[in-house]
Amino acid sequence: MGKVVLGVAVGVAVAACTVAALVVGRRVRSRRKWKRVVGVLKEMEESCETTVGRLKQVVDAMAVEMHAGLASEGGSKLKMLLTFVDNLPSGSEKGIFYALDLGGTNFRVLRVELGGQRSDLDPDVEQQPIPEQLMTGRSEDLFDFIASSLYQFVEKNDSVQSPIMKLLGFTFSFPVKQTSVSSGVLIKWTKGFAIRDMVEKEVAGALQQALTRKGLNMRVSVLVNDTVGTLALGHYHDADTVAAVIIGTGTNACYWERTDAIIKCQGLLTTSGGMVVNMEWGNFWSSHLPRTSYDIELDAESPNPNDQGFEKMISGMYLGDIVRRVILRMSEESDVFGPVSSRLYLPFTLRTPLMAAMHEDDSPELTQVARILKDVLDIPDIPLKARKLVVKICDVVTRRAARLAAAGIVGILKKIGRDGSGGITGGRSRSDIKMRRTAVAVEGSLYTQYTMFREYLHEALNEILGEDIARHVVVIVTEDGSGTGAALLAASHSSENVNNIQLI
Repeated sequence: MGKVVLGVAVGVAVAACTVAALVVGRRVRSRRKWKRVVGVLKEMEESCETTVGRLKQVVDAMAVEMHAGLASEGGSKLKMLLTFVDNLPSGSEKGIFYALDLGGTNFRVLRVELGGQRSDLDPDVEQQPIPEQLMTGRSEDLFDFIASSLYQFVEKNDSVQSPIMKLLGFTFSFPVKQTSVSSGVLIKWTKGFAIRDMVEKEVAGALQQALTRKGLNMRVSVLVNDTVGTLALGHYHDADTVAAVIIGTGTNACYWERTDAIIKCQGLLTTSGGMVVNMEWGNFWSSHLPRTSYDIELDAESPNPNDQGFEKMISGMYLGDIVRRVILRMSEESDVFGPVSSRLYLPFTLRTPLMAAMHEDDSPELTQVARILKDVLDIPDIPLKARKLVVKICDVVTRRAARLAAAGIVGILKKIGRDGSGGITGGRSRSDIKMRRTAVAVEGSLYTQYTMFREYLHEALNEILGEDIARHVVVIVTEDGSGTGAALLAASHSSENVNNIQLI
């Protein structure tokens, strides 16, 4: 009997040891898998590092590229396009002005009534879809359709038979080679448009002809893009506004430049001595930008490889997809997210607004993170520590983007001597410089709707400039530069001659 009991006890002990060994083995394997995932995160954090020293290198590179782009055509990745806008709204404008915003499958018409003294802006706005057949048909049909809509819009508020010429600001968000403040040649269509007879033709002229055919006494007085409109709107509200940045799905910047600094157009004369320059800064590139393997893969698989490198690191179009790529890499390295979801292989499955929602999830169990992973990426039932890992990935990607955007802004300020370092000679310190108040207008959902992005951007501005200088730099939020801003530019150019900009 004793031998039986002993045998049972030994068997139980062996079984217990076996179970213990299995448990320990699982824990060891689990720790190894987790270690691999943490290693991926650490490698990514190091690759995305944006120290103040590195950001200042980006600032310097941006300023150098701006100089190069102003010196000669094709001299820089930055196009530094002339807009011929040499007069920004002052707030004293009076009258009724119109705007047309054409930049996608919908267009908007606006009416703004200005009373001087920086009067409040309360535009009348109508939006209308463009029939699909007009996006690939004849240019005359498209612009006749738009002119008819404008006619009906004007008819609701004003007399279409009035002998007084109405002025229109035209925001046309397609690649254009500007030839004057109110004219430009279409380089190519994007966003689903493919009207062949319009390519390499003058855009505002085509609209003007349609307005004339319709019998509408209206003149296209300015042709601009949305970034220039944002600068106009910012300057209307705050005369210290010298630059504008859009950080949304895409990104771009423009700023006010002295005409004598635009070397590639020597002999350029403007009545104001300055002009708005459209940087097209999405194409900025420098070896100082902290690029990762995920950025390289995203760029290689994009429709425009080796193009828009800065935009691919900071804009809303791409941030969510960078996060997706990191999660995919971790899933392939370990099973912390369960079996690899097929949705992780689909580009742009994770949109940036959803990434932002996960990043800003402050619930104890990160329920938003869990829901989005399950619904969007088909990754259900992952533990809390894995959800925290996802939040950290979002944080690393967003922080890098916001800090690089801040460096870009300071690069503009450096170029125009508004960063507190201009004119410093030996023996003088930054505190010796009398810093002028400087405002930068910013528009776009990534900045206005993503709190963490906005906070990281401001944090970086303070770090790069230093607190003494940063307190003189104000970021103002604008809304609808592409519409209201265009109407304001029509107003600011209303009393000027067409030939106010000359080449001598």
